[in-house]
Amino acid sequence: MPSYFNSEDLAKFGQIGAQAKPLADAFFDYYGKVTATDGALTKREKSLIALAIAHSEKCGYCIDAYTTACLEAGSNPEQMREAVHVAAAMKAGITLVHSVQMSNRLDELMM
Repeated sequence: MPSYFNSEDLAKFGQIGAQAKPLADAFFDYYGKVTATDGALTKREKSLIALAIAHSEKCGYCIDAYTTACLEAGSNPEQMREAVHVAAAMKAGITLVHSVQMSNRLDELMM
């Protein structure tokens, strides 16, 4: 399956058609305030969370962006790898816990 991912395209992300520019501007303002500022979580912590989610959701653009953001915010490779492992464990656990729904449905259908 061919990949459409091209890391140079990340710089084009904010280039939305003129009719959608106000919406894009509003989104990027919100996005920046949530992800790029210290709050109850530091920018470093937020970047690690975003990197883990980027892997879980399989977004190559986000993986590139948050690998850089994590390093710039002071994370080290061990922290970044551990964050990705946490996301992988969560994804696996979430998948398995949903088997309860399947079991409940099987119980209904098999009665």
